[in-house]
Amino acid sequence: MRYLLPLVVGATLVVGLASPAQAAGNEWSADLSGHAVTWGGSPRTGLIELGSHRLAQPANAVTAAVTGDGVVDVRGLRPDGQWTEWLQAPATLPVTTSTVQTRVVLSDGKASHVKLSASSVPAASEDVSVAAAGRSYRVYATREGLVGGTTANGHTIRSRDHFVALPSRRGLAPNNSGSYSVQICASNGRCEWAPVWDVGPWNTKDDYWNPSSTREMWKDLPQGKPEAQAAYENNYNGGKDQYGREVANPAGIDLADGTFWDGLKLTTNSWVTVTYLWTGSGPVGTVRTSAANGTVNVRSGANSDTSQVGLAANHAQVRVTCQLTGESVTGTQGTSNVWYRIASGKHIAKAYVAGVSGATSC
Repeated sequence: MRYLLPLVVGATLVVGLASPAQAAGNEWSADLSGHAVTWGGSPRTGLIELGSHRLAQPANAVTAAVTGDGVVDVRGLRPDGQWTEWLQAPATLPVTTSTVQTRVVLSDGKASHVKLSASSVPAASEDVSVAAAGRSYRVYATREGLVGGTTANGHTIRSRDHFVALPSRRGLAPNNSGSYSVQICASNGRCEWAPVWDVGPWNTKDDYWNPSSTREMWKDLPQGKPEAQAAYENNYNGGKDQYGREVANPAGIDLADGTFWDGLKLTTNSWVTVTYLWTGSGPVGTVRTSAANGTVNVRSGANSDTSQVGLAANHAQVRVTCQLTGESVTGTQGTSNVWYRIASGKHIAKAYVAGVSGATSC
C-alpha cells in the first residue's frame, strides 16, 4: 500500500559513542573529538550518547556548554528506577536525583567538548493527575514502513518490525531499550506494547502528552492533542507543521509494520488509544525474547488456551497491574506459572518479562 510518511528523524547508523564523562561530581566534562556521530534525518541532525553520570550531591537542574555546534539533552533517574523524559539543557528536572544521563544533539558541523554542571533549584509543582498506567490519549496512527532504513536511535528497521515513533525526542529510547514504551490499543480490542525508537510524524518538538506548563511547543493546544491533528482539523498554525509544510493527515504516532499489521491487525491508518507508560507509576517489567525483533503473545487469561489479544515487543516495558497463577511457561526468564496482568483482560507470562518487583496478587 502506498501511504504518506510525514517525517522520520535521525535515520542513520550509530557508529560510535563518546567516551565516559570525566570524574564524578556536580561539575564534569566530556571530550567529544575523535568520536563518530549519528547523522541523518530531515532536518539533518547528529546524536552522541554520553551515558550515565553519578552526582556528588543530589540535584534537579543541569546546565551545559558545548564547544562547537550542538545542544545537550539531559534526563534524571527517578526514585522508582525509571527515567524522566529528556529535556534540553539548561533544564530543571521533575525530580531531584543523584544520577543523570546526557546526550549531545548536533544540527550542523561538529562539537569537540561539553562541560556540564548540576545544582539544586526550587522545583515547580508536579502534575499528579495521572492514572497509575500513565497518560492515555486517542490519536491517529500511520504506518511507518521504511524497511532497511535507520531510526533516530540507530535501529535498522526490519521487515514486520515492532516499535513506534512519537513527534518529540523527549521520549526517544536508546536503541535496544524500552525506557520509553507505549501501549497502543485499536478499536478491534487488540493492543501492542512497543518501545519508542523514532521521532515523527510531522513534528520533532511536539510532546503533546505533557501539560502546557512543560510542553515544548504548541503550549496553547489542549493536552493530548498533537499539533498535526490541530493543523489538519482546525487549520492551526495555518494548517502547517513546525517546518512550514502543509499537514496532510492528523497523525500523532507512527507504527512500525509489525506493530501495525501483526500487533494491532490494522489494514489502514486508524485512530488508536495510546498510553505513554513512562508517565505512570507502579511495578514495571521489560519484555525479553530470544529473537532480536521477537514478540510475546498477550492473552485474555493466564494460559495459552485463552485468546491472543495482542503482542508485546522485545525490549518494551509493561506496567504490571497485578499477578496471578496460571499455566507453567518456559521462556527467556526461566520457567514459571506466574502471569502478569498488564491491562484489563490482557496477560503476559512472567517467563518472558524481566525486572518486575512489588507486584501484588490479582
